[in-house]
Amino acid sequence: MTQPIVRRRAALTALAAAFTLGLAATTAAAQAWPAKPINLVVPFPPGGSSDVLARSLSDKLSQSLGQPVVVESRPGAGATLGADYVAKARPDGYTLLMGAVHHTIATSVYRKLPYDFEKSFAPITTVALVPNVMVVNAKSSARDAQALIAQAKAAPAKLSYGSNGNGTVQHLIGTQLSALSGIELLHVPYKGSAPLTTDLLGGQVDMSFDTLTPVLQHIRAGKLRALAVTTARRSSSLPDVPTLAESGLKDFDQGTWFGILAPAGTPKEIVDRLNTEMVKIIQSPEFRKRMEEIGAEPVGDTPAQMAAQIRGDTVKYGRLVREARVVID
Repeated sequence: MTQPIVRRRAALTALAAAFTLGLAATTAAAQAWPAKPINLVVPFPPGGSSDVLARSLSDKLSQSLGQPVVVESRPGAGATLGADYVAKARPDGYTLLMGAVHHTIATSVYRKLPYDFEKSFAPITTVALVPNVMVVNAKSSARDAQALIAQAKAAPAKLSYGSNGNGTVQHLIGTQLSALSGIELLHVPYKGSAPLTTDLLGGQVDMSFDTLTPVLQHIRAGKLRALAVTTARRSSSLPDVPTLAESGLKDFDQGTWFGILAPAGTPKEIVDRLNTEMVKIIQSPEFRKRMEEIGAEPVGDTPAQMAAQIRGDTVKYGRLVREARVVID
């Protein structure tokens, strides 16, 4: 046997051994997981739907995993700063992202993103769907969506609407509403639901299309008025509030989902364990009751189903972004 063949076989044997050892180490690490606290990154400021959902889930998840699950707020740039942080984290199951439909929109809105939302993350499960709602200050004279649209037509670019930032679903709902109804609204981007809701209550902005969670208590208290929900069906939390489709905007259907993702490359054993534990929590009567209180609908699907949702929404919102010509450098 010639020396080159011997050396080649020795190299292949060493490579196979290294692969086997690496696989064994990865499997051992996955079996020992979790051995320390887990960070759940929320890419929006405290007080919004993503923050409320993250804290509702993390409390129970800490108990089931036997390790603290720490909610960490990393807001900015339409939720992309927090996503980028998680995308670059070690894929060891200790850094997770509370993702949202906003991230599928950002794929088309931003000219350059430092990550690929479909390729840089491992989906775990969708936590909940939260309807968006067209809401105004209770002092507004508009009693329904058509009345507000009429006001906007009479005063182009005078009525303002706030969003959770450029490129978020609230921003896109505003552009779609404007296009379908032939009105011009002034967009005011905020860093999250909390500052937006504060200004809406104070009259600094005329309306918003935020998720139901941060505004529901103010609607029930009579401080804000819900004119319509943006989803195809009415919300069980606001059964008397019509949809935008019922208000004359045919086929209007926009809502917000929130779900948990890990960095791509996270061991399948860890992803599967997280999915199993989270789905148990999400489908429990206690969690469902909590979701009803905040206007959310619990989901708890598989990683494959969540990945399919992400792919579908990336295509859907890519089309809407091109039609609305919303681009951010």
